[in-house]
Amino acid sequence: MQNIPVDTARLGSTMCVVPPEPRINPETQQPRVDRDGHAVWVVGVSVRQRETRRADVIDVAVPGEPSGIAEGMRVRLDNLVAVAWEIDGRKGTSFRATAIAPEGSRPAASAPPSRPKAAGQGADT
Repeated sequence: MQNIPVDTARLGSTMCVVPPEPRINPETQQPRVDRDGHAVWVVGVSVRQRETRRADVIDVAVPGEPSGIAEGMRVRLDNLVAVAWEIDGRKGTSFRATAIAPEGSRPAASAPPSRPKAAGQGADT
C-alpha cells in the first residue's frame, strides 16, 4: 500500500456529512483496531474543491472516537493521507487522518489513549 500525503490547505471546505461510527470487521462483527490498538472510527466528510461547485464525499478513518463532531459541522483533518490499495484484483483509495476535529479547534498534541483489544482481534485498518 502506498500512503500519499494530502495537502489539506489546498482543499476547499470540509464538512461532516456522516457522523463518526466505529469501523466494524464484517467477518467478526467486532470493532477494528489499528496497529497501536486504538479503535478505528470512520467519518463521512464532504470535500468541496476551491473555486468550484464540485464536492466529493470521502470516508476518513481515524484512531479513537472523535469528540465534538456532528453532522453538518465544518471539520479539520489532521495529517490526512490517501492510501492506494489492491486486494484480490480490486483496487481503490481509502483515507486516514491522525485526528478529525471541529474547524477552528487546535490540533491534538498526542495520539488518542489506547483502548484494550478484544480477544481474537489483530491489527486491522
